[in-house]
Order: sequence, then C-alpha cells, then structure tokens
Amino acid sequence: MQMNRYSSILFFLFLQLFFAIQPCHRVVTTAAAGGTWQLLQKSIGIVAMHMQLLNNDRVVIYDRTDFGLSNLSLPDGKCRVDSSDLVVKNDCTAHSVEYDVLANKFRPLMVQTDVWCSSGSVVPDGSLVQTGGFSDGELKVRTFYPCNGDCDWVETGDGLQASRWYATNHLLPDGRQIIIGGRDQFNYEFYPKTSSPGVYGFPFLSQTNDRSIENNLYPFVYLNTDGNLFIFANNRAVLLDYKISKVVKTYPTIPGGDPRSYPSTGSAVLLPLKNLDAATIEAEVLVCGGAPIGSLAKAQKLNFVKALDICGRIKINDPNPQWAMETMPYARVMGDMTLLPNGAVLIINGAGTGTAGWENGRNPVLNPVLYWPNGAAGSRFESLNPSTIPRMYHSTAILLRDGRVLVAGSNTHVGYEFSGVLFPTELRLEAFSPPYLDAQQKNLRPAILSSTASKGKYIGYGQKLVVRFKVTGKLIPNMISVTMVAPAFNTHSYSMNHRLLVLGNIKVTYVGTSTYDVQVTTPRSGNLAPSGYYILYVVHQSIPSTGIWIKIL
Repeated sequence: MQMNRYSSILFFLFLQLFFAIQPCHRVVTTAAAGGTWQLLQKSIGIVAMHMQLLNNDRVVIYDRTDFGLSNLSLPDGKCRVDSSDLVVKNDCTAHSVEYDVLANKFRPLMVQTDVWCSSGSVVPDGSLVQTGGFSDGELKVRTFYPCNGDCDWVETGDGLQASRWYATNHLLPDGRQIIIGGRDQFNYEFYPKTSSPGVYGFPFLSQTNDRSIENNLYPFVYLNTDGNLFIFANNRAVLLDYKISKVVKTYPTIPGGDPRSYPSTGSAVLLPLKNLDAATIEAEVLVCGGAPIGSLAKAQKLNFVKALDICGRIKINDPNPQWAMETMPYARVMGDMTLLPNGAVLIINGAGTGTAGWENGRNPVLNPVLYWPNGAAGSRFESLNPSTIPRMYHSTAILLRDGRVLVAGSNTHVGYEFSGVLFPTELRLEAFSPPYLDAQQKNLRPAILSSTASKGKYIGYGQKLVVRFKVTGKLIPNMISVTMVAPAFNTHSYSMNHRLLVLGNIKVTYVGTSTYDVQVTTPRSGNLAPSGYYILYVVHQSIPSTGIWIKIL
C-alpha cells in the first residue's frame, strides 16, 4: 500500500507539507488521513437499493414496492392502490425519495409500479429514465425530471418490448439508452425505440448463463472509445457492435474462471480515459471481487465461502488483450466501485463471505479501499478508515459533486427487519469523505471561480474550455489536471454509465493573486462522452476542487 511504500520518508515530507513547497505530499497526506465518515440522516424511511445524482444536486433513491410498508408516509393522503400486490394492496407509504444534497433534506416520492431490481440512465436533457422492475413493473418506463419543487415520477406505461428485471442500461452517443439482458432475457433493446425489430438476440447472455444460478445478471457494460460496447457477464466479455448486432471481439475468460456478475456480484469500472487526442485511445476495465463458483448453493446451505480478493484489469483496445491480476487487501462480494475526481477508484461496501441474495452474505467489510490505477503493480491499494454500519445486500454508493461519496442501503431480508436478525434493515444515510478532503489540504485545494461552460451554458465536442480557479497555497502547474465525470446510476454493486475523462491540451496561466486559468480541450465525440451533464473538476496534486455542472452537446 502507498502508506507502507512511503513510510520511510514520512517525516521529511511532513516538513515539506508544513512549508507548502513539496511536490509529493499527495501520497503522504492521503495515506495518513484515511478518510472520514459523516452520518447525514438517521433514517430516510426506505432502503436505498437504487441511487442516481441529478444535475440539480438532488439524488433520486428508490427501493421496491411489493414487500410491505416503508417507514416514510406519502404526503397529502396519497396511496398506491395495486390489486396485484401480494402484501399491501393499498399502500400509503413511500418507496422512493428525493434527497437534497446541499440542504441535507429529503422528501417522499411516489412510484406506481414495482421498481425492484430495475435499471436506468440519465439522458441528455438531465432527466432520469428508469426502466423495468418486477411483476407489474417489468415492462414499465418511468421518468423523473430535475426540479426545485414538487416534481415526481412520471410513468409512461409499457414502454419496453421485453421484461427487464436485473438488466443493464447504457446511454449511447445518439441519446438513446440500450437495455441489455435481465432475468431470462438473452437480448437487448433500445429506448426510445426508433426501428424494428424491437428486440435483438444476444447469444452471449445465454452462453454465460449458469443453469439455475444465472451469474450473468446486471452485466457490466461500457461504451468503448470506438463506439462499440464492452460487455462483461459471468467471467468473460465481448465487444458488441450494437448498430449491426454483431460481436466484433471476444476477450479471454478472466483467470480462475470465477463468476463476477449477479448473484456472484463483483464490481467493475472503466478506468479514467486519457490522451483523448490519440488515434487509438487506451481503455481499461477493472473487475474486482465476487464469489467463487458454487458459492450460492453453499450459502443456501449456510456454508459461507470466502469471497474473491482478486481484481482483473484488461486493455480492451489491445490487439491481443490479456487480463492482469491483482490482490486486494480484503476479500469482497457486493462491493461498490466508484470513480473519484482525481482518477482513483474507491471500493466500498460489501461482505467478506457468501454471495448476493436474501440472507446469503456474512462478515461485512467495513474498510473502504482506494485503488490507484497509475501506481506501480503490487502497490496500488490503500486501506481507509472503516464505517460502523454494515452495508450488505442492496447497498449503494455514488460520487457527489463536492467529492464526498454518498453511502446508503443494506437489506438482506425479503421485508424490512429491524430486530432479531443478524443484519437489520438499514435506513441510515451517510457520506464518506476520501482523504483528499482532509482539512490539512485546504490551501492546496483548487476552488473553481468560473468557466466558459458554466451552468446554463453548454459546450461542444473538441472545443477549448477555460476554467478559472484559485489555490491559496503554492501551485505546481504540471500537477494540475481537469477531469469530467458522468454521474452513475448505482444498484447491485454496479454503477451504470459511470465514466471519467482526463481532458488534454492543458495550459495553465497565472492571472492574479492566487488565481489561474487552465485551458483544456473537450472530448472529440460522443463515443468518448455521450451528450449530457457532467461534473467538471480541477485537480491539483490529486486534490480535487468541488465540481461544477457542465453540459456537453
């Protein structure tokens, strides 16, 4: 880990930090701090099974609707009436909330049909388009438009061509969503539908389906830099040209052959995209954790097998791509992987043994871990300070604009259970502040003052972007970078649509007292950054500013 790697020079670097002149304080202060936890709400009334940050700094959170009453009432006497519900046919409690990050307040929302284990994406206009679910919700499409008032879910009916339960959504460069897989669905479709046929067969999903176990649900999907889709399910991956419905590359099985998709439930990220002007841009996918083959059947017999403690990393554009394997500090199943503004990966939540599913996990992993993609092999992981709240099955984690990570959820039971169980249903909402938010680094943290893509404006592809920022301490120009992050739709240990781009052609100019302009170039096409809202950060020595919302068109 980085802390051990640099412990021999800790004292020397501490003195440098004191005088604010050192170039390497990032490693020391990050490793020494370990991050902090903050309880935001003692209860939001529902379990945060799904979360999405919107461009008004509100987070849409929802659970399932078919397991009884939540702990939050709907306002104004509203009730959901569903004659097909097996538990409560007249339900006056909420199963969705909108959380206001800046005010630290939440309000109940109303969903009409069951959104359990569904999927979604924020589309270019900033609205959340959510698809599928269970039972009466499996064909439904619902939209939530960002607002500052009393907006609520808008349900558009049977907008899907096939039932989608445990499917994956991804935003495409043309603004549509592709919706891939789901239980007993070995195909994909688009929303909105623009051509026939409505559903496209995808044999890869049937090939990765373990009989009676599956292990291919919520596949990991990433838009590659060439416009094709990298799709990982179970223990292997393909590159799909969705425009012609053809697999154009098949990747090797991940070493060991253990499954990483639900219910074996590892996690994955597309590592930061850099050198965006290159003819062929290097793209790497990192897959971590999961459960060994056979873990689900053993867990159902109360034999909880140790989770996987290994990650696989693959360069998906290489002519001969191969997996490089690394060992994490902790074995972890049901963990969440989140890209941080400085390009590090946060691995958080989950269990040390068992699998996903009701009552199938044990030994919560309380310590988050940082993964530094640019570090030397063998020293990329860094263990951070633990939470006191187990986050097991149905937990979530997303990046906020201020650099904190919102953490919530955990319900290992069919219904809400608060006593007499090993892991009570968890309604608390907390935030984890990574080490870069430590107060000792305040004078090194950039503060964005303005930009040519400020809120209310948009910027095009391949254009110059100027951001004015302030740093009160000593600035090191060659340690400035600008990143843009697409907020994730997070559920079941996977952050859909999450991506980070490091903007190139950087030029830093001094413009006044502690104030600088940094000029960069935006991504050249929608294959790199689909149109929509992103959070833009200025990063100084791996310490990010609070971000600003931008829209690229």
